[in-house]
Amino acid sequence: MSKDVFKLLEELEEHIQSCRRVPMTDKVLVGEEALLDYIDRIRALLPEELRQAKLMVKDREHLMEDARVDVERILAETNQRIDGMIGDSEVVKRAEAAAEEIVAQSRRVAYEIKNNATRYADDIMSNLEANLEQNLAMIRSGREELGQLKRDR
Repeated sequence: MSKDVFKLLEELEEHIQSCRRVPMTDKVLVGEEALLDYIDRIRALLPEELRQAKLMVKDREHLMEDARVDVERILAETNQRIDGMIGDSEVVKRAEAAAEEIVAQSRRVAYEIKNNATRYADDIMSNLEANLEQNLAMIRSGREELGQLKRDR
């Protein structure tokens, strides 16, 4: 992937060098369409993680919403059970204990889902950050080489 990016950067450099110069300046006229084409081609070579990062964030939000819906459903079911139980105090006590256990379990599940989703998103972001830093280092190196070539002329 990085070789392809460097190849495109070299092509872009050659294209810029072949463009007409503005007299009495160090500027060149670069066609917008060609420049945008190079940008699109470079963008297409960027790591898939960049595209997937947005999907991961959306997935995390969906997981959180699903967990919230599940907790609400379980709480509603628990409340229905409690409301439906009419009887002596022993039945009511057992129902309350079961309801508390269901609520506690729901909270544990929601907490675990939230932590796992956060950890997963953090891992993805960490990998993405490492890839971006590596690509940025390659781009800086390429720019330094271009600068050196320019200075050597």
